[in-house]
Amino acid sequence: MRNLNYQLKLLCRRNRDGSYATRVDRERQLTAIANQLHNLGYRGMSINSLRQKHVQALVDLWLDQQVSAGTIKNRMAHMRWWAEKINRSSVIANANIYYGIPDRQFVSSVNKAVSLSKEDFQRINDPFVRMSLQLQQAFGLRREEALKICPHWADRQTYLRLKSGWTKGGRPRTIPIISVEQRAVLEAAKKLAAWGSLIPADLTYVRQLRRYEHACTYAGLSKLHGLRHAYAQARYRALTGWNCPSAGGPNRPQLTADQRRGDRAARLQISAELGHEREQITAVYLGR
Repeated sequence: MRNLNYQLKLLCRRNRDGSYATRVDRERQLTAIANQLHNLGYRGMSINSLRQKHVQALVDLWLDQQVSAGTIKNRMAHMRWWAEKINRSSVIANANIYYGIPDRQFVSSVNKAVSLSKEDFQRINDPFVRMSLQLQQAFGLRREEALKICPHWADRQTYLRLKSGWTKGGRPRTIPIISVEQRAVLEAAKKLAAWGSLIPADLTYVRQLRRYEHACTYAGLSKLHGLRHAYAQARYRALTGWNCPSAGGPNRPQLTADQRRGDRAARLQISAELGHEREQITAVYLGR
């Protein structure tokens, strides 16, 4: 293993910022960046060798390869983390526009909403995995959240409360419990998990994640992030009274002034329920 790859791996292992998924993605991305630097001719680097020329060379490479703006910005976030850990934050400009990185395109013309049927759930043999999937569909949870959740603790009667240790970016949040279906799923989850989480007592999160992935693959289920899209679209319809653009509803220019105010209020609410900080991200789920 090359020196830079090894040192970055150690840096990631010693600094456990963020959720498990974030840490795994960070180590994977930084390993790929180290390999790209080597291929660009920067040999014999250490973690303290990072300079502005390296950052610019990587960005130029990614732009030449037509890597999407969102992917480049994610990679830049990991590089800023690296620079911060070695006390060299000034090596990377604060604004991505400095490097000519275009704005992320949030609006998609494809509806990515996914819903699972009773038959889909029946193909999942592991009861804990099946319950995690049901919670994802009922509450728009991320996969990690649906595995780590302790249903008894999370149930606050009128809303679901998620701990920072379960969520992406360590941001706790609440999700309203507004339907009979949500209540039924939550009661079933509480019965299965007892006073623990939806990770069996004899397994770690990583092992249960692998079981989740295997069970879904075996059942022919994929693109399950689409469950969050379906949740967001159902919430939009409930909050506004009409379908979102991704589900065939009117685009923003077609809305009246009152409808636009309702549209924005709904998007802010949905963004909070999904665990995002910006209203803009709802365009990914709802269209614009």
